[in-house]
Amino acid sequence: MHAKWLSLVLVALTACMGGPSERSREGLGGRRYGGVFNANETERIRSLFPLSLTQAVAFRVASPIYEGLVRFDPKDLSVQPCLAERWEVSEDGLVYTFFLRKGVRFHDAPCFEDGKGREVTAEDVRYCFAELCTARPDNQLFWLFQDHVEGANAHYQSTLQGKPDRAGPSGIKALGPYELEIRLVHPVPTFLQVMAHPGCWIFPKELDDKYPGEQQDRAVGTGPFAQHLYRPGDVIVLERSPHYWGRDEHGNELPFLDAVRYTFSGDKQRELAEFRKGNLAVVFEIPGGMEELSDSVDLGSGTARFRVNATSALSTQFYGFNALRPPFSDKRVRMAFTLAVDRSFLVDSVLNGLGVPAEGAFVAPGLNGYPYDEVQGLPYDPDRARALLEEAGFPGGSDFPNLTLQLSNNNVAHVRVAAAVQEMLMRELNVRISTSMLPADQHFDRVERNKAEFWREGWLADFPDPENFLALFLGRNAAADTSEPSYLNTTRYRDPVYDSLFVAASMARDEQERMRLLAEADQHMLDDAVVLPLYHDRTVRLIQPWVRDLPLNAMEYRDLARVWFER
Repeated sequence: MHAKWLSLVLVALTACMGGPSERSREGLGGRRYGGVFNANETERIRSLFPLSLTQAVAFRVASPIYEGLVRFDPKDLSVQPCLAERWEVSEDGLVYTFFLRKGVRFHDAPCFEDGKGREVTAEDVRYCFAELCTARPDNQLFWLFQDHVEGANAHYQSTLQGKPDRAGPSGIKALGPYELEIRLVHPVPTFLQVMAHPGCWIFPKELDDKYPGEQQDRAVGTGPFAQHLYRPGDVIVLERSPHYWGRDEHGNELPFLDAVRYTFSGDKQRELAEFRKGNLAVVFEIPGGMEELSDSVDLGSGTARFRVNATSALSTQFYGFNALRPPFSDKRVRMAFTLAVDRSFLVDSVLNGLGVPAEGAFVAPGLNGYPYDEVQGLPYDPDRARALLEEAGFPGGSDFPNLTLQLSNNNVAHVRVAAAVQEMLMRELNVRISTSMLPADQHFDRVERNKAEFWREGWLADFPDPENFLALFLGRNAAADTSEPSYLNTTRYRDPVYDSLFVAASMARDEQERMRLLAEADQHMLDDAVVLPLYHDRTVRLIQPWVRDLPLNAMEYRDLARVWFER
């Protein structure tokens, strides 16, 4: 595949490249220790705390710090042991017993009495999972255990009423120092994948006790790197943990790197300049829509000076409608907007091929067993769009209210797509839309608090299953009070048919039947025009030639423990 926009970037970058200069020591199997992994993220982090970790960027930055009982294999996204060295599942699928590794320690941190991290036990896991089922202001991820774990709902309600049971949910028990039992209300086919979610990462109770209300900026976990410095919106530095338990296949102690350093700058040209100088190990995203020069560079080959990697992402970009008030409370208006947008044009001409038009399922392509062919989105059909808008009382766009499309200002591709959609809506419907660009944290705060009327949103899979995409529209995941923030179900969609299909799928023991029910729910939501799907991402990364074993996958799951620099 060729992409014209990429050539300008490559020509500019190959003009001047530098290499790492850090001293290193040799490990087994040709690996080397040492070096600082420098990278940039364009979006500001709202929180590093597992219970409120809802941004993809926060997941990427915090993943070297925290770990859960299980994790995803960065190569194929299968579930593998982590803090739990093994687990057992009862024949009826209702009881999970996890056996923890011995000798795993939390990072040294001031929250501990002597500043020294202590051993992790099953009681720590029980505490974290009980907090996941607690109505606390910084907990946005209760939905992971809601309706699934025995006693989770009751515990949440008791804490909401200020009458918590100190023992926590009845279905979560520490059976010994290194043994934890979780009892489910019904079999959950995706439960092990859920356990790899950041909301199930383990932190010490001392973090809550020492820094109440400050956990979003203070991270203490068990991962290969420990937080050393954090200036929100500017930089975070993670240092190698000397007590990390992990080893590679050669017996090397992990991690290899001395440190990981992320800066936070929305200036993509500056980021590329730093990469050209050799100051950054990787550029994680080159947005579609950058200036073009030629079409002579293949995404798979890169150059002699650095590598280029292009990966289809498990993500969906879309526009959300506020259907709680006019004009989007009218399904015909939502349908008209969706029918008026040419997604193929967006991908081919605005993103220069970096994406897949979201013309079918809302669920991103690439998940085995999902019947994508059975789900059809609303096609590009401007004639039908105009007819529906007229039915809704706006013939030729007359008397249509002034609307604002709200964006986050950290991505040039999002801005250019918005400009193209503005033009389409004006051309096809005679509807004029203005745009508003906000910092990412302010943008999502307004969306979650029901203050936006029309907005850009994207979903990158937390775990590789269709259920993770479709949970965005489940009624129980919408705040009941419209004045309260609604994180997951930001559209606040509530539909009994959709909910019944989703719930039936979540309890189905037959995998084919589960997928069929999820696809039916997907179709029902698309027919309701709950959102305006745009495209599924294709991500391009630039990687220095001296960076080795950097995992690249469709979820942007980054395991930096095994990354090393070749001298």
